Amino acid sequence: QVQLVESGGGLVQPGGSLRLSCTASGITFSLYTMGWYRQAPGKQRELVATISAGGSVNYADSVKGRFTISRDNAKNTVYLQMNSLKPEDTAVYYCKAFRPLATAYWGQGTQVTVSS
Repeated sequence: QVQLVESGGGLVQPGGSLRLSCTASGITFSLYTMGWYRQAPGKQRELVATISAGGSVNYADSVKGRFTISRDNAKNTVYLQMNSLKPEDTAVYYCKAFRPLATAYWGQGTQVTVSS
């Protein structure tokens, strides 16, 4: 059974930092591209960042220079370091594992709220 479990969300003030983690089980983690997505109330889910099996990274323009995605294949975990957080970063953040010609998997999400 495949599971993706996110953690690290919470309430933070504008300008603050959080680090999200997503630990996977039931898949060969090192073969998968891992991504972070987010969904704010009343909005569609959007891409935040991805990291390929080979380590190539991609970011949404809105988070470039503030967020960093990384992975630790030994721990089956992908991270999202979020700095200089803004109120508009408030959303539920989801982890996704995907690769060509295979089922994609999602985590249950973790809430990030940026507010003073």
